[in-house]
Amino acid sequence: MQLDELPGSARPGDGPTDLSAVREVSRAVSAAHLFIYLAPESAQAAAELGVTDRGAAYLAFRSAAMGAVPWQVTLAAFYNFSPRAVRAMAGVWDAAPPERWQAARFRAAGQAMRRVDTQLTDDHLAEARSLIDPVVAGADYAGKVLAAANASVALPGDPLVALWQQITVAREWRGDAHLVVLADNGLGPCDCLVLHTATGRLPAALVRATRRWDDEEWTAATSRLVARGWLDSDAVITAAGSAARERIEVETDQHCAALWEPVGALGARRFASLIAPISEAFTAADTRQAARGLQDVG
Repeated sequence: MQLDELPGSARPGDGPTDLSAVREVSRAVSAAHLFIYLAPESAQAAAELGVTDRGAAYLAFRSAAMGAVPWQVTLAAFYNFSPRAVRAMAGVWDAAPPERWQAARFRAAGQAMRRVDTQLTDDHLAEARSLIDPVVAGADYAGKVLAAANASVALPGDPLVALWQQITVAREWRGDAHLVVLADNGLGPCDCLVLHTATGRLPAALVRATRRWDDEEWTAATSRLVARGWLDSDAVITAAGSAARERIEVETDQHCAALWEPVGALGARRFASLIAPISEAFTAADTRQAARGLQDVG
């Protein structure tokens, strides 16, 4: 099924006024992109470039599209990392220039997706590209630093990895938009993490280990959220805090509605369904690995 065969109208200019379509495709995009930071292929690729620290490798891989920028620029673009966390990437461009990091990232993405047997046929790849390409081409990149950087990267010859890179542009576009909304709502880099972990959807230990806010900074952010009534005195999220988080997500959806206008709500939903096999393949692979581990224990 091609874009002009979608049921109803999903033509250029028919923007997705239904924000549920924006939320649906955003979740699918995020899920299809995420594996690159967890796959062993990425760690191996970084090691081959001379970097074995996972934090530094993550920062290098994700910021490579911006070029050999100082760590302070990466800190500004990533928002919720502490300066001490991002400072760890100092020297990664001496180990290898950004172009080699980007090429290694593409290789790792392709190897990982094929390892888990991502089920995307040539027809599915072509249809997915017919939907995402006009989105990337028509996007407004003002203030969207990471999205603009990724949009400037030449697409690789591997069709599967090329689709994944276009997915990356869309993922970073929403991320860039989200940071604007966070700042507009007065949620600083550490505050937004404290609020997120208070929901229970993100382990605080993982966030503290990777973003590296110290105890004093974490406590100060918690106190600010308690003062706003978004956390109670035990640092448990309140009804007002949950409502605030949802409002921030809705405002981000509203910001992102323009991104998907070239394909409309139906096109956005169709794209979400087309790329779902990427995250599904990794979930299935993790399940198989866990099952083998239980068998070994048994």
